[in-house]
Amino acid sequence: MAKRAVGKKVIGKKIIGGKKEKPLKLGATVPVGSPSRELVVLTGMSGSGKASALKAFEDLGYYSVDNLPLELIPRFADMVQKSAEITHAAIVIDVREGSRLDRFPEILEQVRKELPTRVVFLEASESAIVQRFSETRRPHPLGRKETVISSIRAERKRLEPVRNVSDILLDTTKFNVHQLRARINAQFARGGSRSGQNLAISVMSFGFKNGVPTDADLVFDVRFLPNPHFIPEFRKLTGKHPKVAKYIWQFPQTKEFLDRAADMLTFLLPHYIKEGKSYLTVGIGCTGGQHRSVMIAEELKKRLGGAGYKAKVAHRDMPR
Repeated sequence: MAKRAVGKKVIGKKIIGGKKEKPLKLGATVPVGSPSRELVVLTGMSGSGKASALKAFEDLGYYSVDNLPLELIPRFADMVQKSAEITHAAIVIDVREGSRLDRFPEILEQVRKELPTRVVFLEASESAIVQRFSETRRPHPLGRKETVISSIRAERKRLEPVRNVSDILLDTTKFNVHQLRARINAQFARGGSRSGQNLAISVMSFGFKNGVPTDADLVFDVRFLPNPHFIPEFRKLTGKHPKVAKYIWQFPQTKEFLDRAADMLTFLLPHYIKEGKSYLTVGIGCTGGQHRSVMIAEELKKRLGGAGYKAKVAHRDMPR
């Protein structure tokens, strides 16, 4: 993940490695399909990619502030609400606020009365965060007196009040910088003439042995299908290979499942859109995330596209 400038305040400017770049242009083009005014609160675990996510928001035309004191959020929201130039803004708050984070739910409720506000919480597995701190050789914001693992666990506990009121939970364990940027773009740079295109749909295959994706809204378990892993010639292939797909297709329950799953999703999607949902992650899981879930995810993505919805496919655990 990209480095972040701890303890530095940034208003309308990018920070990369602690160096200021040219000011962000105000009044930049607002993403089509987004609210006329919006505040995004970007928060989450240290090492989860908040700095990279903030840069993605800057590139989308959001006026960005890193490490804004909690008490100033209502005043900042009021400024965005009244500004002739600033319509979309993103701010970062995190564990550097200390015990004041307990007040965040109260402040958020106050701000939402004045301005449409969404909270994006980034998290990652303990092992991934430890590795990222090891690679960057930077201390954890909670200090050097404790081990990184102890600091991570203390941070999770301290961030609970914020996580509990978040609108979007994004697990970046398997993400690189480019994948994180793509996810932010899919979420906040929406557009299109059809209302269905304002809902960004991600169909993600995964292996249950590696855990269920924390950002999945719906999860389908396809372990009821015969496993190609036990066919020697398929063991090193994936569900994208024609021979594996043909093997899975030969079972009548495969087609019936896909028909029923696609019917359920096409029933649900208009209702999600009506309720204002902007991003939907559909998880398709098998044992290892290599064969059955990959094939089903690819096919389900095609069916959603045929129904007029903009869907992307991702394979979290498929061998590269």
